[in-house]
Amino acid sequence: MKPFTLSEIAAACGGKYVGSEEMKSTAITSVERDSRQIKPGSLFLAIPGERVDGHDFIQKCYDSGAVCAVCERAPENAEKPYILVPSTLEAVKKIGRAYREKFDIPVVGVSGSVGKTSTKEMLYAVLSQKYKTHKTQGNLNNELGVPLTLLSMPEDAEAAVIEMGISGFGEMTRLSEMAQPTICVLTVIGCCHLENLGDRDGVLKAKTEMFANARKGAQYVLNGDDDKLSQITEVRGTEPIFYGLDPRFRYHAENIENNGEGGVSCTLCFDDTRLDVTIPAIGSYMVSNALAAVAAGKLLGLSDEQLKNGVEAYKTIGSRANVINTESLRIIDDCYNANPTSVKASLDTLKNFSGRTVAILGDMKELGANELALHFDTGAYASDIGVNLVIGAGPLAKELVRGAHGIWYETVEALIKELPAHLKKGDTVLVKASHSMRFERIVDYLKNLSV
Repeated sequence: MKPFTLSEIAAACGGKYVGSEEMKSTAITSVERDSRQIKPGSLFLAIPGERVDGHDFIQKCYDSGAVCAVCERAPENAEKPYILVPSTLEAVKKIGRAYREKFDIPVVGVSGSVGKTSTKEMLYAVLSQKYKTHKTQGNLNNELGVPLTLLSMPEDAEAAVIEMGISGFGEMTRLSEMAQPTICVLTVIGCCHLENLGDRDGVLKAKTEMFANARKGAQYVLNGDDDKLSQITEVRGTEPIFYGLDPRFRYHAENIENNGEGGVSCTLCFDDTRLDVTIPAIGSYMVSNALAAVAAGKLLGLSDEQLKNGVEAYKTIGSRANVINTESLRIIDDCYNANPTSVKASLDTLKNFSGRTVAILGDMKELGANELALHFDTGAYASDIGVNLVIGAGPLAKELVRGAHGIWYETVEALIKELPAHLKKGDTVLVKASHSMRFERIVDYLKNLSV
């Protein structure tokens, strides 16, 4: 990482440095919250958790090579420096922001109710064709994950793609204060976290908090197909760049053809350019993600060849529209998370496959007062587009199954027990629910199921 001394870190977080004066000028080599990841020169973040308190591992981290700890209480008999703060979680945000300010590079901030991770990966694939690009790893997109992502940025990074996820008002303000994006990308304003945000207008308000902390001269890349985002005419004196499927947008697509596991082919159109690409993914919604990445790439000077190569270099990660073929079934593992907008998009993808289609769906959490109606509507959508069978698990999914005229189980365990009776050889099976439902258990079972 770029030189970042203990003195700078203490000043950044307003902490009390305790240790030798000569150590103040020591530059750290990494920032770690997990004692098992400590390397010589690391800064250790002692974070108290529900089950494990990082303060109990400070000495172990010193022994493993850590040069300093940021902590809320003084370690006993400390022979190495520590920085005392009221809250380690608050301190790491300030430290992350200070480290971000050492970089004068393009930083693309990405958010939205649906597609922010796949758009982040598409942006990474595209920008990597020209720049050494840093990106958010895994699900490190919250108030701890964003500063950790920033603090893992290597010294020679030439661009960064930072994913930002929120569930309430004010969170995006705090995240964007750290990331300070030079390009803001928003995907979709959907029905998510309505328990805290109220309605889609609340979601829009919360997501667009990002704009206030963008760097001077920032650009704003917005999905024009979204009825809320399309109403934004200017941001801080700058006209947004819209992308979408409608030809009226500067960045749009034509000739979209979904070939299932063969990917999605289309023509990406902008200015006087037409790029024929094949996106290596199963969902047609990836066309919008590709347009967002191409728009950002064009802003950053990529050639048409680099844009095309980047889109076609996209890779799916984790349990996000990941296709698994077994001897009996084709499984679409999309169980990382769910809300009504993302489930409908996944159902559309399911219908692109030939043969019998089965959707195994679960509770969608944090939808607020209208959660039952939203579940019913999602189930009705599955029925309307012709999904052959919907199987649900969880108390909220009961209403989803009622809308789909499907089969409901109270628990995942009960569903798994009877799955063989409902599936046939050759079925394409979508598995999707909110992360807390732990539907990966169903995916693991299906991988070894012979029908």
